[in-house]
Amino acid sequence: MTETRRAPAPALDTERASAGDADALPVWDLSDLYAGQEDPKLAADLAEAEARAKAFEQRYAGKLPSLSGDALAEAIAEYERIEEILGRIMSYAGLVFAADAENPATGRFQQTMGEKVTAISSHLLFFTLELNRLEEALLLRRYDESAALRRWRPWLRDLRVFRPHQLSDEAEKLLHEKSVTGRAAWNRLFDETIAAMRIAVGEEKLTLSDALNRLSDKDRARREAAAAGISAALAERARLFALITNVLAKDKEIEDGWRRYPRPTSARNRANMVEDEVVDALVTAVRAAYPRLSHRYYAMKARWLGLTKLKHWDRNAPLPQDEDARIPWPEAVRRVLDAYGAFSPELAALGRRFFERPWIDAELRPGKASGAFAHPTVPSAHPYLLLNYHGKARDVMTLAHELGHGVHQILAAEQGYLMSGTPLTLAETASVFGEMLTFRAVLDAETDPARRRTLLAGKVEDMLNTVVRQIAFYRFETLLHDERKRGELPLERIGELWMQVQAESLGPAFELTPDYHVYWAYIPHFVHTPFYVYAYAFGDCLVNALYGVYREGRDPDFPRKYLDLLRAGGTLRHKELLAPFGLDASDPAFWNRGLDVIAGFIDELERDS
Repeated sequence: MTETRRAPAPALDTERASAGDADALPVWDLSDLYAGQEDPKLAADLAEAEARAKAFEQRYAGKLPSLSGDALAEAIAEYERIEEILGRIMSYAGLVFAADAENPATGRFQQTMGEKVTAISSHLLFFTLELNRLEEALLLRRYDESAALRRWRPWLRDLRVFRPHQLSDEAEKLLHEKSVTGRAAWNRLFDETIAAMRIAVGEEKLTLSDALNRLSDKDRARREAAAAGISAALAERARLFALITNVLAKDKEIEDGWRRYPRPTSARNRANMVEDEVVDALVTAVRAAYPRLSHRYYAMKARWLGLTKLKHWDRNAPLPQDEDARIPWPEAVRRVLDAYGAFSPELAALGRRFFERPWIDAELRPGKASGAFAHPTVPSAHPYLLLNYHGKARDVMTLAHELGHGVHQILAAEQGYLMSGTPLTLAETASVFGEMLTFRAVLDAETDPARRRTLLAGKVEDMLNTVVRQIAFYRFETLLHDERKRGELPLERIGELWMQVQAESLGPAFELTPDYHVYWAYIPHFVHTPFYVYAYAFGDCLVNALYGVYREGRDPDFPRKYLDLLRAGGTLRHKELLAPFGLDASDPAFWNRGLDVIAGFIDELERDS
């Protein structure tokens, strides 16, 4: 019913993947969670969680209306303790799988842990259902009488957003128990298929991560060859990817219908604590800005590259004057931590923990999940970061991005397991802000005009990937889910929808070749987290506005307020979080304020062209 923090595997950010000396790249150590798959502590935690969950069900099922406020608070605290044990187990299983998704043993381990955790948590399912059946007047009386219960008010507030969409206890339990053979199983099939792919590029056999990285190579022939290899590998598996997409879209339609969600995106919006209308305003603003953003920029890029038309393998091509120098890992770490430290020594100190301890996996190796992510695990442990570091300037920004997630997760952990997680729309705040800090520090230190233009163009491309490209992804999902209601979509029709939204967002500077029809197939968000992608655009525009306030320099207390925003975790909504900075995301002009930052960077590039 509600969004769970026990995701079987972290959502990957393939757009941000991928720059160094591979021999020096760090690999994480997961022993802070468990020493290994045979660790006795893992078996002990499963046994403890099962015993506590059964005792919890026996003690509280059917009795919540009669509990005092203090007793209800005690029940929530025990629920959190059990959930954190389960969260630790599933975090470990997901990270093990991401580190070696090609290994059948890690897939079996993740599936086995998922099945065991699902069986245990079925004894807890009644709790949130019965909490949502409590009358509001009763709950208000319990708040009045219990300070302990008032601490849980933000969590109960967010839980009760789903109250109108709750099913019967029996239906909820059925959906919960079948999830391991439903959506989770299709997710695993997708992940294992992607991890096992080898892309033929000339005589080479590349992982998907390496092949996607080749699309930003300086040599156009190498980019085209990589694109051809990716196209062929995706096309070879396209019917499988189309089947996965159709099944999951129908699965979502069935559940949305039972839960009475008005639109395919409504469930995600509820989980993000934003109204459908707010998301519509964001999407409308970005689509209206395509001509002054992506269309204008890519027309300039075509001129810079000396091309009449760009092909899809030119989208992330470096500029002709870009030296494309490889950046060693220690230099990337220095750049990011220096930028964080100039803003806030406390922020840098938190970030430094990830490099002093084995909390990052940046090594390039077969079987490892492509892309990049930050996994919060549980408050009693710490986050882990996964990157695929190829040594490019874009990878430094990826490091800054994922480290932002990591420090956010550390700061929010003090809210506890149930309230440390943020909606996706706010989860990108610290990551995008960290990127902006790093970019501005590098740009401000650069005095050579040509290199400044290269840096600025790179930042514009990252922002277009974060805002324009993600809204195009959102449009693709919306069109696909709407059409799926009328029947299964043929592979060819999925490709047509993809090409439609790509042509609209990229603009007339591009000539999209037929082989691009299948590039929707490798985007993991479509499979793992439907309608996730607009959160990137939400976060980027929000941070652009937030960073604008910081650059104005009129509030010397800004860093403290910013860290307080991160510490709040999921206890505050975006209106409350942005109010100290004089910002309001419900204001229609708010989105244009963020988009104007991108347009301003393009204006600067245009003046220098």
